[in-house]
Amino acid sequence: MKIDNQEFHIKGTFYTIRLAVQSDAQSLSEIRLQIDGETQNLDREKGEAFMDVYDFEQLIKADTMNKKNLFLVAAIGNKIVGFSRCEGNALKRFSHKVEFGVGVLKEYWGYGVGKNLLKESVAWCDANDVRKITLNVLESNEKAISLYKDCDFEIEGILKNDKIFVDGKFGNTVVMGRFK
Repeated sequence: MKIDNQEFHIKGTFYTIRLAVQSDAQSLSEIRLQIDGETQNLDREKGEAFMDVYDFEQLIKADTMNKKNLFLVAAIGNKIVGFSRCEGNALKRFSHKVEFGVGVLKEYWGYGVGKNLLKESVAWCDANDVRKITLNVLESNEKAISLYKDCDFEIEGILKNDKIFVDGKFGNTVVMGRFK
């Protein structure tokens, strides 16, 4: 699979969105761990389900070979500041859809990194006849939900008390989908 690099200039910051490559594995391992510790909006606590360099090398290799998967990174020069994945399913009954996930370093929130990773993923899905994109988002993450709605996602349901946080409080998960 081939996609063209996309350049963005927002608030005086230039960044590129491109396919993940093997040499990104070290940075991806480090920033995923950092992102997990910067927000409760993701599924993991910092350090949970840790992926080392080898794990990312294998994931990038598999995604590069699988026409149903897309692994993008956002980079400022050589520094990765965010990433997203669309992961397809090998089962025929689910072959029409992918699941989308995204992570951006907190320092780069507000620069359109997540929004542009999403838009590039949606464009790839549309070009590759993906008929449905699904994602899960914390109900309290109103900014993300608004962004997803702006990109034609709709709420399909709410999973109540789906996540438990360090303080013992629960959070609901919003299940969203975009249909082609």
